[in-house]
Amino acid sequence: MFPALETELKQETLPDPYEDFMYHHLQYYGYFKAQRGSLPNSATHQHVWKNKPPYLVSGSFGEREDVIPDPLQKEKLLYSLMLRSPLKSRQLLHDKFGEVKPCLQEPRDLFAFFSSSGPLQAPRWPIECEVIKESLCHIEWVPPQPEYFYQPTGNEKLPEIVGEEKGTVVYQLDSVPTEGSYFTSARVGGKRGIIRELAVTLQGPEDNTLLFESRFESGNLQKAVRVDTYEYELTLRTDLYTNKHTQWFYFRVQNTRKDVTYRFTIVNLLKPKSLYTIGMKPLMYSQLDADTHNIGWRREGKEIRYFKNNTEDGQQTFYCLTWTIQFPHDQDTCFFAHFYPYTYTDLQCYLLSVANNPVQSQFCKLRTLCRSLAGNTVYLLTITNPSRTPQEAAAKKAVVLSARVHPGESNGSWIMKGFLDFILSNSPDAQLLRDIFIFKVVPMLNPDGVIVGNYRCSLAGRDLNRHYKTILKESFPCIWYTRNMIKRLLQEREVLLYCDFHGHSRKNNIFLYGCNSNDRKYWLHERIFPLMLSKNAPDKFSFQSCNFKVQKCKEGTGRVVMWRMGILNSYTMESTFGGSTLGNKRDTHFTTEDLKSLGYHVCDTLLDFCDPDRTKFMQCLAELKELLQKEIYKKFNELGQDMDLEGSWSDISLSDIESSTSGSDSSLSDGLPVHLLNIAHEVNQKKKMHKKKKKKPLQTRKQRNEQYQKNNLMRELKLTEDILERAGFASTLQKQPTFFRNSENASSSTMRNEKPRLNELHGRDKGSSLDPSKMTSLILTKHKERMQTEKPGFTVSCSPKRSTNPSQEPVPDMKPSWSRNRFPATKRGRAAMTVYPSLHIYTYP
Repeated sequence: MFPALETELKQETLPDPYEDFMYHHLQYYGYFKAQRGSLPNSATHQHVWKNKPPYLVSGSFGEREDVIPDPLQKEKLLYSLMLRSPLKSRQLLHDKFGEVKPCLQEPRDLFAFFSSSGPLQAPRWPIECEVIKESLCHIEWVPPQPEYFYQPTGNEKLPEIVGEEKGTVVYQLDSVPTEGSYFTSARVGGKRGIIRELAVTLQGPEDNTLLFESRFESGNLQKAVRVDTYEYELTLRTDLYTNKHTQWFYFRVQNTRKDVTYRFTIVNLLKPKSLYTIGMKPLMYSQLDADTHNIGWRREGKEIRYFKNNTEDGQQTFYCLTWTIQFPHDQDTCFFAHFYPYTYTDLQCYLLSVANNPVQSQFCKLRTLCRSLAGNTVYLLTITNPSRTPQEAAAKKAVVLSARVHPGESNGSWIMKGFLDFILSNSPDAQLLRDIFIFKVVPMLNPDGVIVGNYRCSLAGRDLNRHYKTILKESFPCIWYTRNMIKRLLQEREVLLYCDFHGHSRKNNIFLYGCNSNDRKYWLHERIFPLMLSKNAPDKFSFQSCNFKVQKCKEGTGRVVMWRMGILNSYTMESTFGGSTLGNKRDTHFTTEDLKSLGYHVCDTLLDFCDPDRTKFMQCLAELKELLQKEIYKKFNELGQDMDLEGSWSDISLSDIESSTSGSDSSLSDGLPVHLLNIAHEVNQKKKMHKKKKKKPLQTRKQRNEQYQKNNLMRELKLTEDILERAGFASTLQKQPTFFRNSENASSSTMRNEKPRLNELHGRDKGSSLDPSKMTSLILTKHKERMQTEKPGFTVSCSPKRSTNPSQEPVPDMKPSWSRNRFPATKRGRAAMTVYPSLHIYTYP
């Protein structure tokens, strides 16, 4: 035992256990050398650790001293001291009787989360967005009666789209980033400065102009034009930093009039097909009804039509949605929406209630997965009951669920809310699920898009559900960290199921998209969970609408990427914006309660799917084989072929008998994020400018020599041209040599004189072609040497002009290549056939 501890035990004065532990820990590893009396006595040195660590009170750092004869005895002693002394560590766990457990609690979260007294984390907006200061809150309400689809009468009016040329703009957003710009930064509250009043100013109490607003969380309205007293044309804002994806709308109107029929027409929708063509109604919320009668969102609208806008040739095709409505109250504040809104603040309020619940917080751990581009928190929930043994914890399988990768598909959040309500409850089934599974839940993958009111994209201007294979962590952090989290999870345990919750704008009911298994051992197993879900929710879920074909354009989706990572049951759950065509709910709209109930059915189906009694599993597998046989038989009948289904029909590729999914094609939203596209464009422009200014690269010695010879040749040619011009004879350097009839002797003589030089060149460059520039350079060099040896007073006679001094005699020894003979003039009127020397520049092919 330690001498210092023995002394203190003899004195019956127990040291502070934390200080004592730190002292012996440092001493054991050689970081503290001290005498016996240097250990502070907790009876006389109270709170020494708060002021100064023991190893700074006395002693010095040094080598390890082996003063521990029995480590086991030391640990027992320290543990007994901890049990008998007041503890300063806040990480040691206590049970309800105050006994100390020999383990530490989980570390604190990396980021500060909610507190019961503090406010929620305010959403962060791009700095271009104006945001009003009002906070909106809508109540949840379930209509007492089913809300049926709209039944067209055939007499619906088709309004003429006139635009702002013939109307009056009563609301318009100016500072909206569109295509060509990109996200740079964000802050709480969005754009700095005074928030302008965009709605028109009423001229008095009799002015019945509606006041529009959409600068709030998840709001989307770009412009409103009043084209008649009670008729308005509306333009939706595209997803930020794009020129696409106009589907989601959510806006506010004020200054309403009761018992008056208003018409609203959205003029810039992009999808050619819509549920509005088969009876879907918009949603309306009356603030007065909510305050007085506790009535929330409800389906409203008459004379609903979805039609193609007449656009000029060459312009983008738009579609219009029009409906009429009568407001229930005068001077009311009403909202319209494509579907039940579920904002980022709604999610935070829900998570705050979970964090403050003393029971739920025991098995639901809230963490930060990452921060979005704008700096908003992406939350990760880990839900499971504490395991009794490490072996039990390791045996648990994992289930991964996520929602709102597409921000305008708020129905995914309502299904997620229903799932969380059930799995966090005290139901026996929920407790059983928490015992056998670890649930990893990302309730909102794209908080930035949800906040700004996008339909499909993030602030990178791209569809995140096409980038699950991305390596751009900074551009797509939510997706990158989600995939990385699942990858680490797969290394620890089996992931039984992955499901991403979405919304669908063209098909009714709820259904799944999966991936056909290529492993014959698990043939059709990926279809068992959807079939079980259709049996548990027969009036909402349609197995016939499910599809399991893996298309090339969907390779970047979460469903396909997780399947290729090894998760057999990897799904995208599509829930309609409309309603059901099945069972008791046929031809009725879905409410939030319907969607939340599907979250419960997902939990119920998980229990059936993992039931140790495999009866249900095998029944579903047999039913799937029978359905597949019928589908194959039907397919071959359509092709006019016969097939023996008793043969190897199971070898047929399942993808061959399935049609492609009818989901949205976001290939236009694929590719680099818009800010990288702009950076790439700027880099390319800089490269082009740099290339213009860039000097030639360094040359080899051979290249420098050739360049030097070339420059000398050009200087000599220039000098020769100057001489010829002064002599009055046009330069022949740019022409082919001209041989006159009477100059044959001179030419032949020149050729004879040049042959030795040619031999010299051939001797230098044997086996190689003769360089014309070298040949010309050699000839001109020799000529220059001869020019320097000439006698003074002789001029080069290369001009057709007659000599001014006919009495002068020619020099007899001048070489014929550059003859300086002057010939006497002939008689007047007679042509002069003078032989002039020619400059022979030999070129070779």
